[in-house]
Amino acid sequence: MKRLIQILVMFCCCVSTVMATTFKGHVYDKETGEPLVGATVRLADKMTVTGLNGSFELKGLKKGTYMLRVSHVTYKLYERRQEVLKEGTPAVRIYLEPIRESLTEVSIVSKKDGSSDRTATRLIQQSAQMVNVVSGRAIEISPDLTVANVIQRVSGITVERNSNGDAQHAILRGMDKRYNYTLVNGVKIPSPDNQYRYVPLDIFPSDLMERLEVYKSLTPDMEGDAVGGVINMVMKDAPDRLQINANISGGYNQLFLDRKFMSYDHPAVRMKSPYEMYGSGYRAQAADFPAGLLDYKYGNPSPNVIGSLSLGQRFLDSKLGMVIAGSYQNTYRGSNSTFYNSSLSDNQFSVITSQDRRQFSEQQTRYGLHSKVDYVLNPNHKFSFYNVFLDLDNYQVRDVVNTDYSNGYNTPGGSAILNYSTRSRFTRQEIYNGTLHGEHRLLAEKLRVKWSAVYSSARNSIPDNTLAYLYGTQTNWMQSRTYVDNLNKNKRRWERNTDEDKAGYLDFSYSLSLGSAKLDLSAGGLYRDKQRSNFYNSYSLNPLNSAALFGTDFQKYNEIEWVVQNPGGAVNNSLTYGSSEKTSAGYGMFKYVGGNLEAVGGLRVEHTDQGYDLLFQAAEERPGGKQIYTDLLPSLTLKYHIGEKHQLHASYFRSLNRPGFSEIVPAGAVYEEYREIGNPDLRRAIADNFDLRYEFFPGATDHLLLGAFYKNIKDPIEYTLQRNAIRGQDTYFMPGNFGRAHNVGAEIDAVKYFNKFGLRANYTWTRSRITTSKFLTYRDENGNVTPKNVDQRRPLYGQSEHVGNLSLLYKDGKRGWDVQLAGAYTGARIVSVSQYLDNDLWQEGVVQLDFSLEKRLKKGLSLIARAGNLLNTPNKQFIKGTNPQNQKILEKIESDGRTLIRDDRYGQSYLLGLRYKFSK
Repeated sequence: MKRLIQILVMFCCCVSTVMATTFKGHVYDKETGEPLVGATVRLADKMTVTGLNGSFELKGLKKGTYMLRVSHVTYKLYERRQEVLKEGTPAVRIYLEPIRESLTEVSIVSKKDGSSDRTATRLIQQSAQMVNVVSGRAIEISPDLTVANVIQRVSGITVERNSNGDAQHAILRGMDKRYNYTLVNGVKIPSPDNQYRYVPLDIFPSDLMERLEVYKSLTPDMEGDAVGGVINMVMKDAPDRLQINANISGGYNQLFLDRKFMSYDHPAVRMKSPYEMYGSGYRAQAADFPAGLLDYKYGNPSPNVIGSLSLGQRFLDSKLGMVIAGSYQNTYRGSNSTFYNSSLSDNQFSVITSQDRRQFSEQQTRYGLHSKVDYVLNPNHKFSFYNVFLDLDNYQVRDVVNTDYSNGYNTPGGSAILNYSTRSRFTRQEIYNGTLHGEHRLLAEKLRVKWSAVYSSARNSIPDNTLAYLYGTQTNWMQSRTYVDNLNKNKRRWERNTDEDKAGYLDFSYSLSLGSAKLDLSAGGLYRDKQRSNFYNSYSLNPLNSAALFGTDFQKYNEIEWVVQNPGGAVNNSLTYGSSEKTSAGYGMFKYVGGNLEAVGGLRVEHTDQGYDLLFQAAEERPGGKQIYTDLLPSLTLKYHIGEKHQLHASYFRSLNRPGFSEIVPAGAVYEEYREIGNPDLRRAIADNFDLRYEFFPGATDHLLLGAFYKNIKDPIEYTLQRNAIRGQDTYFMPGNFGRAHNVGAEIDAVKYFNKFGLRANYTWTRSRITTSKFLTYRDENGNVTPKNVDQRRPLYGQSEHVGNLSLLYKDGKRGWDVQLAGAYTGARIVSVSQYLDNDLWQEGVVQLDFSLEKRLKKGLSLIARAGNLLNTPNKQFIKGTNPQNQKILEKIESDGRTLIRDDRYGQSYLLGLRYKFSK
């Protein structure tokens, strides 16, 4: 009997399961047709949430008729009677209607989310330019903390990393960072860099952005100095209802779980040199240089802290919008590095002369503050005032142990001559931008006028940069410090520069109807006055007692007694200068839309007046100089709509690349490892750019982009080693123009969502060629080593042949999970151009793997976790070639016909925290 009951129960369960059915469908926005992610679907006693493509599935339903309810924030509740069939219910399409708000004077539709994935896809589809967009939501759930890290996910883009392994500059389509420019809300911003005009992207925290746009082609209404592309950071905007977003997280870097963090007395940094504090006639004393910068301490750093807060709302019946957002990041980063110094030998391949073991310890404090106020006077007149301030403080210690392979090096006995050097450096970079903007519609809305008044500034300061050198020895593999280097290598250095931009923009557009077609005629321009000041001063110090022995006469660096060798400082040098750049531009443009064809084209004219004046003429032949030129920049973009979801996109544009300020100033910059000098005869580069792309948008958040590009660059700017006529036999890295360069490539970019799963992938193949002059050494008839100039054809600096990204996503709206695993591959590329034939320094191909997770809890709270550099990927750099003389070195640095020059390790980073979201 018991057995019979069990069989009957199992039979009933099976019958129940068979009788149960599944109800499937998709939820869309009624106006745009876009799928809605996170909509709640209820039927009978079942409930689920729509996935990444707006789909849902309810299982285990019984035959019958039930009330179907679908809800989503800012949309009207959807209700209807739904019949569930025994044999299976056909999939349904449900369209939700947005909630509208009516005003007395103006009707405003509920503001679409500018940070959503569907907005990003729509911008790609509708843009006249070739563009890639990373949505704010994708940024929010990504592992990336700065814009520099976010941008590496975009197709065709690689990044340069700084000494702690963090991304800093972007290389677009194999074109070095110098060939791109950066916008904030469509306005160009100056750079705090002490030499160049490109903007370090690691100064921008990612959580201030609504989305990131990367334009790979230009139209006449865009500034023309971009060959690779344009980076536009669209910052957070005011939402319709009160929104509060906040997050806080803490974590650690694996590097400092394995070794100690090295620091110094930060308050001891003096922002001004003795020359600035006491006047030009002052004779500096040793007491003018605080010893705190040499008071090194070892320990465990505090946890990394990351936090942000944003508040936004519209008032006065949605006429007035206000948003304010702030970000704070305090992180401890570093690296363990091995660097091999080399010189050239008879067989043209480098001989390793010494090894540097370097340990970097860096504390980075990043502040960001963004605010925007906009006012809708009426449907035809809108005004906004935008401000952003960014600050990046970097306290760095670089500790180096140098082993000399050319003198006293004995592998079996473990003996060598050592040199120790320690650098304390504080760097502060700041960017400010304030923009007053207006938009007006006149003449029955046929005439549109836009204007902007802009003030921007960028500052860079490196005060009291401290360098100290000690001799040392190694015996039986035991290392020890001995005496202070007394060859004027111990330095205290002050550097700073300031850029100030004042600019005005004015644009007109008039709309015409040509039957069923539409024609927009546009004209406008800009004027920008850029002023730069540059200051440099340094002091050389030697030990008061050159025979003072470490461990006996002094135990720490800060106990050394110093004598100032140049009490007046080295301020009277060519690195203290002023420069300016006045840019005026105008354009005429048309946009035609008719049938399946869109066309945008026209001509842009840019006039440049750039010059410099050396404040102190250090025997320079050209203490002042100017470059004045005018460029005509035509462009044409065609878009053909094959169908509702398919289109072809073609573009041609001419662009330029102006020299940076320091690149035309004949000022010799002497750094620890290299020298640079400007070239007053350096010309701008001119490029003709061609693009073709097939674009497919199967869903509102899905896309497939297949493209190809070609760039022909006249007078590309590259650096080579040259002798300076004024300074005799001194050689400097100096920019020059080198004929023509060519860059060709192809890329694929795909995004696809499958309910709870998503895939973002892209791949770019790029090949570039440039011919530059190199030195080739040979032995002449008398047996002397003699250099001669030869040409070498090679890829452009920074260009990788293969670049790819793959991100795997999982989203469970019902249970509140967002998970992402993101990988980025950068192929081998030249990272330093040698002055000698076939001795360029290459970076090995690398894979960067990162992870992020968000788990929604209750009442707007979410748990967030991030992990970076999971594979602890090393940065390895090599020269293509080997030399038998390098086999004496204990470490294995030669393999596969290559010689290792550099190996950097950064460690993994981990963060865990909370996010809070409130929406009224």
